[in-house]
Amino acid sequence: MKVVSKSVNETIKIGKEIARNLKSGDIICLFGELGSGKTVLVKGIAYGLGIKRDKIISPSFVLIREHHQGKLPLYHFDLYRLKSASAIFGLGYEEYFYDEGVTVIEWADRLKYLLPKEYLKINLEVIGETKRKIEITSFGKRYKKLLKLLKDKFPMSNKYQ
Repeated sequence: MKVVSKSVNETIKIGKEIARNLKSGDIICLFGELGSGKTVLVKGIAYGLGIKRDKIISPSFVLIREHHQGKLPLYHFDLYRLKSASAIFGLGYEEYFYDEGVTVIEWADRLKYLLPKEYLKINLEVIGETKRKIEITSFGKRYKKLLKLLKDKFPMSNKYQ
């Protein structure tokens, strides 16, 4: 599924819509260049989970931030500064992946061989000063179902052409 966001507010709305369908243990992996809107999307997901958007900051100097204020805990990973995939072993990352909350991973490409087998993949791409192409794909049965729910939520006029 491909969607174009024309503004920060639209990206937040997309994140909020994604959050409405999330369940305990869900994993969302974000890909995209610096400034593509990954943290903005996480703010929308957080907002949709009942967490105040201002609580979400890019945790670039802290690899994981936990947010327990919403209907589900949110585990926000930012792996931008991760030097190697093996450097995450000491964090107990798998405990977050399969815990009671939702895990969202910025710079998920840094996980390489440690990427979970099943997850929702979201790639963000800058296509204009305020426009972002957001491409969502699924890996695994749960995420195929989630992707179908999302396709039903977004109007055809917003689909990427």
